[in-house]
Formats: sequence, C-alpha cells, structure tokens
Amino acid sequence: MREVMTKSMARNIFYGGSLFFILIFVGLSVHSHYYIVNKSTDANTLNESVAAGKRVWEHHACINCHTILGEGAYFAPEVGNVMTRWGVLDDPDAAFETLKGWMEAMPTGIEGRRQMPQFNLTDEEIRDLSNFLIWTDNIDAQGWPPNDAG
Repeated sequence: MREVMTKSMARNIFYGGSLFFILIFVGLSVHSHYYIVNKSTDANTLNESVAAGKRVWEHHACINCHTILGEGAYFAPEVGNVMTRWGVLDDPDAAFETLKGWMEAMPTGIEGRRQMPQFNLTDEEIRDLSNFLIWTDNIDAQGWPPNDAG
C-alpha cells in the first residue's frame, strides 16, 4: 500500500465504512423490532387495567424512587419482579391484597429507614397497579434483575 492516501482512497473508505455501519444499524433495528414485537411481551395480556396501572405508575412518579426493569432511580427496590418475590404472580387477587396492604402501611414511621409516601390510592388504582406489575413481571427481561432481591 502507498504511504500517501489519495482523495479518492479516503472518499472510498468513508463511503464504504458509512454504508457498512448503516447496514449494521438497520439490521440491529430490524432485529430489535422483531424481538420486541414477537418475543419480549405478550400483547394479548395488555388490557385496559394494565394500561391504567401504568398511568398510575406515571402519575405518582414511582420511577423517581423505584426501578422497573433496570430503569429509574435506585432509592427504593426494583419492582420488575416484585410479584415473583412476594409469591403472588399467578394470583391477581392475592397480588392486589398484598400490594394494598403494603401501600396502606406506608409510611411505617420506623426512624432511619427510607419511607414510601402514602398516596391514598383507591382500590381500583391499586388493582390496576398490581395488574401492571404482574404484566411487567411476565416480560422476558433476559435475566434482569440479576438477583432475586431486585
């Protein structure tokens, strides 16, 4: 190879490299879309209650303290697998009762411990939130969170 690169050589390297990486980007985008649509979530279980639960999650800014599937703040526990940790993943009524009891007991008043605020949610909001957390727990998160404690 020459020691001096000509303009045409530099141009060909630039266009060839750009085309290569554009093709890689498009291929990865298609793969991600395929994975999200076909493998990641079960769209059949995405109902109005789950959507309402997500709205409760967003309205009360739960992500400001909790993480869900690794996204959010690390002040409070990960809730992407909370229904599995509580052992109520397969029983929506037990999930509702457990979440309701937990939320109504907050804040506990234990000094020196992080406290969850009392949001005074209605039973319907708590049921929707528990359905959202059940739906989230059923997502194929490819091993996330890395431990059982979240």
